[in-house]
Amino acid sequence: MSDQPLEKSGPPQPELQPQPESEPQPEPGSEPDREEQSGSEPSPEAGPPRATSAAQADDTAAAVAAGTGSALPAATGSPEAVRTVGGPGTPGGTPGGPGDPWQYAAGPPRPGNGAPDGPAARLRPPAPPLIPSAVLWSVLATAVLSAVLLGDGLGLNLLIVAVPAALAAFFAARSAGRRLRPWTATWAVGGLALLTVPALRDAGWPTFLAVVSAFALGSLTLHGSRTWRGVLVGSVGLFDSLVPGVIWGVRGIRARADGSRARWGAALRTAIVALVLLVVFGTLFASADAAFADLLGSLLPDAPVGEAPWRILLFALGLAGALAAAYAAAAPVRWDGITVRPGRPRGRVEWALPLIVLDLLFAAFIALQLVVLLGGYEKVRAETGLDHAEYARQGFWQLLWATLLTLLVIALALRRAPRGGSRDRTLVRAVLGTLCVLTLVVVASALRRMDLYVDEYGLTRLRISVAAMELWLGVVLVLILAAGVFGARFLPRAVAVSAAAGVLAFGLLSPDALVAEQNVRRFETREPAGIDLDYLKDLSADAVPALDRLPEPQRSCALRVIQREVLDSGTPWYATSLGEARAREILEKRPVRGDGRTCYTLGRDGTRGGYEPHGEGDDDGYDPY
Repeated sequence: MSDQPLEKSGPPQPELQPQPESEPQPEPGSEPDREEQSGSEPSPEAGPPRATSAAQADDTAAAVAAGTGSALPAATGSPEAVRTVGGPGTPGGTPGGPGDPWQYAAGPPRPGNGAPDGPAARLRPPAPPLIPSAVLWSVLATAVLSAVLLGDGLGLNLLIVAVPAALAAFFAARSAGRRLRPWTATWAVGGLALLTVPALRDAGWPTFLAVVSAFALGSLTLHGSRTWRGVLVGSVGLFDSLVPGVIWGVRGIRARADGSRARWGAALRTAIVALVLLVVFGTLFASADAAFADLLGSLLPDAPVGEAPWRILLFALGLAGALAAAYAAAAPVRWDGITVRPGRPRGRVEWALPLIVLDLLFAAFIALQLVVLLGGYEKVRAETGLDHAEYARQGFWQLLWATLLTLLVIALALRRAPRGGSRDRTLVRAVLGTLCVLTLVVVASALRRMDLYVDEYGLTRLRISVAAMELWLGVVLVLILAAGVFGARFLPRAVAVSAAAGVLAFGLLSPDALVAEQNVRRFETREPAGIDLDYLKDLSADAVPALDRLPEPQRSCALRVIQREVLDSGTPWYATSLGEARAREILEKRPVRGDGRTCYTLGRDGTRGGYEPHGEGDDDGYDPY
């Protein structure tokens, strides 16, 4: 190939002077590269590729090495991937090589690439390329499935709708040159796993927690955040892409429709004719044969005309949500770029003395707990006049708040910690590490108190929820201790993973089933204590297998409301959870008996529902907690 530039029409172009070999090179760890996928569809605003000679390529390489940060085609005469190389001093990737493709660079905006001006340029990447056809079809599938399946409730349908939405994001990310990274795969798998909870459990509150957590993990999948600010804001960052995603989709449809109006018109006419034929002949065949009508009714979702506005709203939500996910995958906001001024470090004595005093207070409290645990409870009871249950009830909530406040103290202490050198780091690790260890003992004490309280009064939704919360706080403290030893680089993402794993485990363990199981077991072993049927009858269908073990008439009183909701629901298969299906099977084999009038006298100690006090002046018969 000749070293002379290729001849081109138009005015002569000035030649770039090659830089000397001694020009400084960009340092490793500079701004991450953004690689556009080879062969991807070009943006409608972009012009045709221009041929480049070997001399121009050498000049361009020298200019890039000098830190100009320009973007040029990778090969002569081909629409190859465009690579942006950051200049010296920019954070992220390596010169000329891929950095973290799931986090775009936040350098200064360049003319003509769609990047915003001002402070937002640090957070927002250039505009994505034209939306691919695969993304449009996946978005349309998501919208249609949302309108058809989500109107009858949540179950397996939520996971079915999430599949085409995930494919839309995948195709958009691939067209923008992004590659799958380990943490991205972790967020994606975790989000899809959380969506199995509505398919397995009938209870609404674990389902709500699982769906919210799945949304947060999906947003983190698209944005790839790693700092505390990035993880917190990135978990809801998908809302920022709603309007840009819709605009991106409309522009893509317009760009395709302008060049193929005849093809789109033919496809539309074909679809209308096919739909008319199906409706006309399907109606005739259904009216002619009852078996064929039943077959059509089982295959097609039941969507009355009165539900049309609701279905249209679900279609719009599915469409906007899928477009937002695809847009965020193609051009994610770099939430890690949000900066907060670091706290002013304090002197060693000023910083450490209050925390050492707090450590001593924790140690004194824990010493008393050990005395009680090792047999000194009678002395405590003599001084306080409280039995085991009252002692446990009095202290659990205070210990829970103590754990939460300790985490807040650790966060503030790290912000003001001295940063002079290795001695300061050793001091910080020693003081805060001791506080974390002592707080773990407080967590264990709180869980022990909850165990005593549940053994006396039974398990409820609130009690199992706050106990699970306390257990997760203990996991966070362990992660903080590990970060003090191995470094805090992965701490924000590790805490997010632990929270998602906790929500998933909470849903899969079926809290309503655990509540029913524990109360039924207490009734079987301590029948004179009675059972709170007025509380158990409001549980979900997940509790039916455990409540089915009760003798009559307690069984019928506990299952009467659940049976009416399960057998009369009429929900289709895709909106029916596994817990509801199991409950329906049990109740169809053994339906409830009686008319319910006997249930008023089956509460605790012979009272109605167990909600009446034991006697005058004694209000411990019913504990709302």
